[in-house]
Amino acid sequence: MILVFAESDDRGFKKGSFEAITYGRDLADKAGTKCVALAIGDVSGPDALAGYGAHEVIVHKGIGTGSYDPDVYTAAIAEAVDSCGATTVIFGATYTGKALAPKIAARKGASLVCGVVDMVNTDGTWTVRKSCFSNKAFTDIELNNDFKVLSLIPNSYSIKSFDGSAGVTELKSDLSTIAKSNSLEVKKAAGKIPLTEAEIVVSAGRGLKGPENWGMVEELADLLGAATACSKPVSDMDWRPHSEHVGQTGITIKPNLYIAIGISGAIQHLAGVGSSKVICVINTDPEAPFFKAADYGIVGDAFEVVPKLIERARELKA
Repeated sequence: MILVFAESDDRGFKKGSFEAITYGRDLADKAGTKCVALAIGDVSGPDALAGYGAHEVIVHKGIGTGSYDPDVYTAAIAEAVDSCGATTVIFGATYTGKALAPKIAARKGASLVCGVVDMVNTDGTWTVRKSCFSNKAFTDIELNNDFKVLSLIPNSYSIKSFDGSAGVTELKSDLSTIAKSNSLEVKKAAGKIPLTEAEIVVSAGRGLKGPENWGMVEELADLLGAATACSKPVSDMDWRPHSEHVGQTGITIKPNLYIAIGISGAIQHLAGVGSSKVICVINTDPEAPFFKAADYGIVGDAFEVVPKLIERARELKA
């Protein structure tokens, strides 16, 4: 049995959860078993997870609607594993998934692979491909343990639609007494699209010269249905919130399209965005390192190029 953690927040299930469930379903079909989705807390419409590949859904309601606690969530997931007899657990490689996957692996004595980017090869042995060296290379890892834990990098696996329905089972054991952490304050990043879930990201750096010029970046992002991001110097100078910082010391993303405006492309920045499927760079310096990694490049002034892109995007939408 394969168990997939369906991460959610107050907006509902996250896109990465749908990717992980589809991945789990395809793996279950290869292994001749079932895919079970696990939701935690008071979630709406858990049966809809069947449309992404879940044969069954478990909802653990023994956790209140308070702050996230990794120890409580670990206990809930472990209980669900025992309930359905799962031998493989799959997470999305989000902040939450990265925290929970090692804890479950340690509790179960499992083989753990974080940063999975492709379907498991089950021909003879269990072999998993993951990214390494800050997304500059891939490595294939053979898993020999009977129990396995994987975390899937967002936007690495396409979501599919499945017919049929899924039965929903509830677990209600009270786990609140094992909580070890207490959140004093929760600050949620503002924005329409979370960076880790965005198909398109429009990012900018010091080339915009100041926070007062970010309006055109946000306008272009709105027209493209994209999320906005920034380089580390920009967040360090408080031009943009730290929640938008992408790079080695910020958020690692893998959108289908990454547009970099006025960013030179230092190695630390590329480490966080280099896995983007298509990279478009706009910079006045033709020798900017980012052009070496770009699929498309525009040598030009952002204050001339971006307004033209906005105008063209408006025309296409009209």
